Amino acid sequence: MLETQTEKDLNKNVAATLPTRKCATLINTNAATKENSEANNQNAKKVYIPVYSKFLIAQFGAILWVLFSIWVALPWMDSLAKSFGWVLTIFAIGGIAIVPGYISGIIIFSILLDRRPPISTPDELPAVSILIAAYNEENAIEDTLKSILNQFYSGIIEIIVIDDGSTDKTIDIVETVTDPRIKIIQQKKNQGKASALNAGLAAASHGLIITVDADTFLYKDALKYIVGRYLGDPEGTAAVAGAIAVRNSRKSWITRIQEWDYFHGIAVVKRVQSLYQGTLVAQGAFSLYKRDLVMEMGGWAPCVGEDIVLSWGLLKQGYRIGYAENAIVFTNVPETYKQLFQQRRRWARGMFEAIRAHPGIFLKRRITLQFVFINMLFPWLDISYLLFFIPGIIAACFGFFLLAGPITLLLLPLAAINNVVIFSVQSTMFKERGIHIRKNLRGMFLYVFLSQLLMSPASLAGYGSELLSLRKKWGTK
Repeated sequence: MLETQTEKDLNKNVAATLPTRKCATLINTNAATKENSEANNQNAKKVYIPVYSKFLIAQFGAILWVLFSIWVALPWMDSLAKSFGWVLTIFAIGGIAIVPGYISGIIIFSILLDRRPPISTPDELPAVSILIAAYNEENAIEDTLKSILNQFYSGIIEIIVIDDGSTDKTIDIVETVTDPRIKIIQQKKNQGKASALNAGLAAASHGLIITVDADTFLYKDALKYIVGRYLGDPEGTAAVAGAIAVRNSRKSWITRIQEWDYFHGIAVVKRVQSLYQGTLVAQGAFSLYKRDLVMEMGGWAPCVGEDIVLSWGLLKQGYRIGYAENAIVFTNVPETYKQLFQQRRRWARGMFEAIRAHPGIFLKRRITLQFVFINMLFPWLDISYLLFFIPGIIAACFGFFLLAGPITLLLLPLAAINNVVIFSVQSTMFKERGIHIRKNLRGMFLYVFLSQLLMSPASLAGYGSELLSLRKKWGTK
């Protein structure tokens, strides 16, 4: 779905078209562009809506939709309750229709209200230390390093590669990329990603830390944009998450689904959360952190969800996490369902780890606390989807419409509107960054109809793994 003009340089999927201007040159340098920018800023000020007002408007719109859908579906719900009872009916309909409809409403109204200020970067950007934790990454780490070294960034860059006991040629390949900015730390045995990042944190020289996964390719100006967003964000910002896109989308039908998931799902959720000044996860694949605050939190915890645990710790302390939607990197995603299952199981497990580590986040009054509570509803939604929605659809194919009723049908137009709005916003931003949105209709079809069916079992396995305290390991992304 996402392509640049020099696609062949990235395994025929995506390539970084590197700019030729000097690193001190900014995006809007000519007078005409500045005048247009100033005019746009003036117009934006005229229609400026405070963040809290946007939150209330989005809430009001979403609640109205839910009330309307319940009103339409009351006769059907009454009929369903006669067969299953009201408790089971509310559990099922709430999980497959009411809560998802509310979440979709929040997303639609929030995206429509989102007016992001342009990123303005000074001529001299602050120094950054980039941490790359690597374990058996011989096939990708050279591209990752070169994508960093080719960034046009006016500040000092320190790159720290932490080899976490790799058994392949990872360290040999790193040593072939000769550049004085690259430092290598070797851990004799594999100790996990958190341990590797903490070793890099201890060796870092600068106040801003950027984590990059060893198989992640930075698109042009990604460093400048993520640092620029941090510099322009409100005081109290402790971290900024970058935007992740899929690099190996043509590898399999599994990667095609994930291309849409990252483009339509993950990116938009982060965008909405950051609108209300509290992105829930600064993901390890590409995020910026204030070094002193990470050290204050004790670094990354030794768990499978080290990034979410650190993020929730910062939010619990009252700090803010931003999102740079145009600081884009391309990463390799799981290519088989087994790998995807393992990844999403870890993600779900990481949420429970964060709850255990930082229960005080529920007591921190802030707008984005709502998103924390919504995360707590995910097990309910996953169970309802597998136990009620899927059987309801199957039954409807044979003429039994007991579970597939009016309120579930109302989700179809809402989902369509949601997808149109998201695609419009995302594609506009990608085009501004010089990335062509290729047609991936098969991937879109699979994403719409299969993604939830694939993800829910993995998530439930993750919740169960954490509750049962099963063994943890650093595996596929």
